[in-house]
Amino acid sequence: MAENTEEALLKKEDEEEEARGARRRRQRHRREECPGCEIERLKETNRGVPYKLFFYVWIIVLCAALPISSLFPFLYFMIRDFKIAKREEDIGFYAGYVGSAFMFGRALTSVLWGMLADRYGRKPVILFGTVTVVVFNTLFGLSTNFWMAVSTRFLLGSLCGILGPMRAYASEVCRKEYQALAMSIISTSWGIGLVIGPAIGGYLAQPAEKFPNVFSEKSIFGRFPYFLPCLLISVFSLGVMVVACWLPESLHRHGESSEECDIPYEALEAEENKTLKDESQRNEKSCQTSWSLLRNWPLMSSIIVYCVFQLHDMAYTEIFSLWAISPWKFGGLSYSTADVGEVLALSGFGLLLFQLFLYPRVERICGPIVVSRVGAALSIILLSSYPFIAKLTGIILTILVDSASILKNVLAVSITTGLFLLQNRAVTQEQRGAANGLSLSAMSLFKAMGPAAGGSIFSWAQKRQNASFLPGNHMVFFILNVIEALGLLMTFKPFLTQPKD
Repeated sequence: MAENTEEALLKKEDEEEEARGARRRRQRHRREECPGCEIERLKETNRGVPYKLFFYVWIIVLCAALPISSLFPFLYFMIRDFKIAKREEDIGFYAGYVGSAFMFGRALTSVLWGMLADRYGRKPVILFGTVTVVVFNTLFGLSTNFWMAVSTRFLLGSLCGILGPMRAYASEVCRKEYQALAMSIISTSWGIGLVIGPAIGGYLAQPAEKFPNVFSEKSIFGRFPYFLPCLLISVFSLGVMVVACWLPESLHRHGESSEECDIPYEALEAEENKTLKDESQRNEKSCQTSWSLLRNWPLMSSIIVYCVFQLHDMAYTEIFSLWAISPWKFGGLSYSTADVGEVLALSGFGLLLFQLFLYPRVERICGPIVVSRVGAALSIILLSSYPFIAKLTGIILTILVDSASILKNVLAVSITTGLFLLQNRAVTQEQRGAANGLSLSAMSLFKAMGPAAGGSIFSWAQKRQNASFLPGNHMVFFILNVIEALGLLMTFKPFLTQPKD
């Protein structure tokens, strides 16, 4: 009897050991097939900068950024051609709503795209976003009335969820010592897109008027004078969509059931101990609800500060183009769309040099918060000089406008990069897509207010050229500085809290 009992116990132990072994093999197999684990192995074997992956990140973010502000140099003329504004001073009012439609759409869907990226992977969301740019940016260039322009911009913003997943992706495909460079590449590409996009719009809008020997008035580019810059950006996005097909996924996919998630990974082979400990931590944190993001004050404080600065930047982007194009009698520069394009192209080149070669070194020395504070303080001083620059003429005006635009864009992107770093360091990988989606939704809501408010303020300011207090554009740039000063104050404790390593 005792022998039978002992045999039964031994048989049971053998069955349990066989089950544990089978479970370990399944888990090992899942890790071998997991794209996220493959990225982790590449990071362990290649301790250098992942240049190829960073190149993918750069061009995909550029694809998402180009359409955002490419319309601003010609938006003034587009609204005029729609004949919806009764007076010239009202054009800025309607232009603000077209400019806001994109960000309003993105504010509604960014969290959803972040959650989808955390559930199904970064790559599917990125591919769908590139298709969206190709379709709706092309349709915007073919707009024949105000409401078509607003609708296509809204759909472009709501269906293009690229930036949040790309911010998560960039921090996942490199080692921690290169995360500052990764975020710098994101913000550099984004910043360049926000200045090169308007440069393309400025140079290529109304081609039948600028290049009559090449484009006929009866051609499609004559009948749709704002189609060419949109088409060029859409063709570029089509090429990016093809390149994105080779983008490796970075999300971990192990497929454990809830029962398997409870197994201590330390029971596996010794050589996998480190990986399994990290995996266990990720699984524990992935079980947290999305409400934990709202209780994560380092994340939420950096998002709020980021939103304030983005409200300022979007309003500035709208106002700068309107200010440069508006007549000299209203305090503007009387620039053509080509002149604005030239200024913004130079700004993009200067921004590229700074972010790639200087920002990572400055961030390592000073830290992201100090960089953001210095950038905000210098921006306030710089914007205070804009109304006085408009009083100049000739080569001096050209040099100062170009220099001021380069410096302003460098400072703005430096602030953004620092806050990107703080946000991604405040959460784990499983929450990074949702966190970036939350950040994008909040930021997009603020950015949606930027063009509408900026256009309305600019239109109002043009009607008070002879006011005794802050006449004309002095009031515009004063309001921009108030917003920037608020963001600067919020970068100090106790409001902004740095995440723990």
